[in-house]
Amino acid sequence: MKFTLRARLTLLYFGVLAASFFAFFWICDFGFRRGIETTVNDASRSNLEIVQRVVKLSNAEGLPKTQKELTELSELWANNAIFEVASADGSWIFRSPRFLSREEPLPTPTADHVSFLTTNLDSQQYRIAQKSVRIDGNSFSINAAVPTEPFDQALDRFRLIEKRFLPLLVVLASVLGYWLSGMALAPVNRIIESAEQIGLQNLSQRLEVPKAVDELRRLTVTLNAMLERIESSVKRIRQFTANASHDLRTPVSLIRTHAELALRRTRSDAEYRESLGRILNVSEETTQLIERLLTLARADAGAAQLHFTKTDLSIGLEKAARQAEVLARSKGLSFRTEICPAQLLVHGDAAAIESLLLAILDNAVKYTSTGGMVELRCSADEGAALIEVKDTGIGIAEEDIPRVFDRFFRADQSRSAEIKGSGLGLSIAQWIAETHQGRIEVESKLGLGSIFRITLPRLAKAPARSFQGQQSRDSEAALT
Repeated sequence: MKFTLRARLTLLYFGVLAASFFAFFWICDFGFRRGIETTVNDASRSNLEIVQRVVKLSNAEGLPKTQKELTELSELWANNAIFEVASADGSWIFRSPRFLSREEPLPTPTADHVSFLTTNLDSQQYRIAQKSVRIDGNSFSINAAVPTEPFDQALDRFRLIEKRFLPLLVVLASVLGYWLSGMALAPVNRIIESAEQIGLQNLSQRLEVPKAVDELRRLTVTLNAMLERIESSVKRIRQFTANASHDLRTPVSLIRTHAELALRRTRSDAEYRESLGRILNVSEETTQLIERLLTLARADAGAAQLHFTKTDLSIGLEKAARQAEVLARSKGLSFRTEICPAQLLVHGDAAAIESLLLAILDNAVKYTSTGGMVELRCSADEGAALIEVKDTGIGIAEEDIPRVFDRFFRADQSRSAEIKGSGLGLSIAQWIAETHQGRIEVESKLGLGSIFRITLPRLAKAPARSFQGQQSRDSEAALT
């Protein structure tokens, strides 16, 4: 059977409380009994000492005087205490009537040591103190008893109260615990009710944060932060889906249009070749877009597989520089590189790092007008490799810099409308950098160009590098 949290808390409270009350009353009962035992022992010992003093004071005047004094003492105590005194030969000097009801003799007392025992005398229970004393050369055995019935009755009354009120206290306390657990869990129920009302259509709604600074407040704040992340992710997915649909619709429409126009009437081989060439170009662009979408999808799902090995970053820089140089020349740009000639070892996927570099360089070339310049630099310290891509392109507005790595984002749509691209290259570049425990930073001014700085951790045991005498290569395209 499954119980609610409130029921489990109440049962736990009931068990702990019942055990606590039981232990408390047991300790009280034990202490009560020990206290009674100590009290009656002290009382019987005190009476024995009084009897001993009476015998000592009257013994010098003879046995009759001793018997008379003991009789008067017995009448003075009445029923509160009784005693008996015997001589060394066992004859009784004085004996209270209640001792006569006992058929079996009491144990012989120990000399100069008080011993105690409990027995029944005339149907009543007494606590007896025994001692053998020597007075003026004569030995006497003294038994002094006090009734235990008043104490036993007090103990019985305490136990009766315990039996009556212990279950009642436990039940009342459990009811109170049930009520208190309900009060304590009320904010949790409110959180549950509020959370149940939140769906995809109202992800902007947040849970009410309790005023009290406690665990429930932390839980609510954490849940609100989680909802904010979920909302942000859903917005990105929706935007991603909308942008992907839009970007895929356009090339598909172009392919269909070119095919329909080609089939509308009979054409020459040259015209068919031209139509097929256009379809091929659009198909290649669409394939590249789909590949990038799949890369990001695999990255989001954690299914992207990179093969990390000891990689020479200088080789990747050289390959990327050669390809970027071709792109720059085709657009009439100056391309300059300063690449470290020595090994620059990192732990990473060589192909992925090359894709990262190409994405940044391709972005710089795209947004730099004819006659501009793109520059690739590399430097390093003991812990990291720094790659810098600088261009003299259109630049990025300050408010757009935090969004340049968002998927499908393109700064200043009116100025970059004629520039081909899906807006996914920088997103993929950032993912590759983060996967390699690196980062990409952007510095840009509108109309003056941009600088992208890529930082990647170097292998700890890589030898120190010297960067003096760096290779410099300038390629100037004809500017006409």
